[in-house]
Amino acid sequence: MLSSVDSLNNEHLQNIEWLLTDVDDTLTWQGKLPDVTLKALYELEQVGVNVVAVTGACAGWCDQMAKLWPIHGVIGENGAFWMVKHLTGFKVHTQLPLSKMQNQQAQLKQHLQVLLAQYSDITFASDQSFRWCDVAINLSQDRLPVSDKIAQQLMHQCRSLVIDGQPVHATRSSIHLNVWIGDHNKRATAEAYLRANGHNQGSRFQQVSYVGDSLNDEAMFEWLPTTYGVNNIRKVLTQLTHKPSHLLEHNGGFGFAELANKIIAAKGQRLISTNHTK
Repeated sequence: MLSSVDSLNNEHLQNIEWLLTDVDDTLTWQGKLPDVTLKALYELEQVGVNVVAVTGACAGWCDQMAKLWPIHGVIGENGAFWMVKHLTGFKVHTQLPLSKMQNQQAQLKQHLQVLLAQYSDITFASDQSFRWCDVAINLSQDRLPVSDKIAQQLMHQCRSLVIDGQPVHATRSSIHLNVWIGDHNKRATAEAYLRANGHNQGSRFQQVSYVGDSLNDEAMFEWLPTTYGVNNIRKVLTQLTHKPSHLLEHNGGFGFAELANKIIAAKGQRLISTNHTK
């Protein structure tokens, strides 16, 4: 049984400096960003928590998130790149040269078009043209969900592909099957992002947490000691070998806001306590 978020003590919540989070159905809910979620992002920024979106979303969406949302940065397409907006400009770091990623993507897309010809009603995601690296297959975005059996079958078929001697990776989010060539993933790029931004994980591991909702978050749940699942993760818990350590009461962005409010309150109590001791 997963622990309730209420079991966390204030000291742990006060020490969180980095909150990594999935986006679809973790920050959003039913295709929208709730107002309480956006408010929580602003308030986390104000109390010094660095929020990093770690998502399978396309480069086009990530560009918008990094430039407009009150977050530290965005890791996109399951780790293919990250984007950060600084006072001095907008920075993009890719795991491979962009031209190489796009060449691999084009080859992969050709193979997947052949594969999808076996399925009469399954297509690429509508945002495919805005992707730099992966190919996203639409499982439930603005359509009736593909059955779990078919989604699993399709994922195994994708993983069996080898292109130019390189294995093909595939993972399921709450809305897409993301398929790519390359060694990157959410965890590896998140580790690199933290190092690039001065976080020594070895000595300050407890200062990093993660929030997610789906199968492609499992590597993050395995990596970090304290992680959270929004309530809608319940539908895939039996498929996860590595589960979040804590379960939130609410779905999607409402669950994220639930956690954020607890962190903000705990940090506020620390500030009051510090002021009283002066």
